[in-house]
Amino acid sequence: MPLVLFDVDGTLVPSPGTEPRFAWYLLCRGRLGWRQLLATGWFFLRYWPRFGRHVPLKNKAWLTGLARAEVASLARDFIAEELAKVLFTPAVARLREHVAAGDHVVLLTGTPQFLARPLADHLGAADAVGSLCEVAAGHFCSGPPVRHPYGETKVEAARTLAAEAGMDLSAAVAYADTASDAPLMRAVGRAVAVMPDRRLQAMALDAGWEILADQSGSSIPRSR
Repeated sequence: MPLVLFDVDGTLVPSPGTEPRFAWYLLCRGRLGWRQLLATGWFFLRYWPRFGRHVPLKNKAWLTGLARAEVASLARDFIAEELAKVLFTPAVARLREHVAAGDHVVLLTGTPQFLARPLADHLGAADAVGSLCEVAAGHFCSGPPVRHPYGETKVEAARTLAAEAGMDLSAAVAYADTASDAPLMRAVGRAVAVMPDRRLQAMALDAGWEILADQSGSSIPRSR
């Protein structure tokens, strides 16, 4: 049963991605306010020396003070009411083809787990491995995530998933959209660049990876 890995933001979900969409959803429902805004700004100042240009990806402080249980419930509603309407149809079709074929499909993403898991359920994927945000006493904190699959860290997570599935990562398939996922795409047996950024598209053309780039579902398979 092949392991198939799907990124979320930019791959299944077009820009602006799940987090800003969900933040807006919460804002419209009165769940976000000055506390979360100030925590988000302070995160940038505090952690820029540590994370540099990656600090926006690490910044989950917009959740500060929110109850984890309430956020999880709202996330499920958000997936059903809003996110399902904007998913990238060709990528979703591929995912469902893999599910129908009996492949072991997992969402592997920097998207928070409370969003990745219900999205996986909505799409019929077997599992999701996303970012785990810092929590204390049932409420989200302002620190960086305790788990954040990104770059080489995503490769490590993929190796763990492959081991759990009883296979080598070189036999897996990966779908992703940015050059930050290139380490993972080089580690698997088959890579598909979905709506790729400029750098990943160049890498895909050079490596002979398939490119899935428009709503018609047409692809650009290339060989060396």
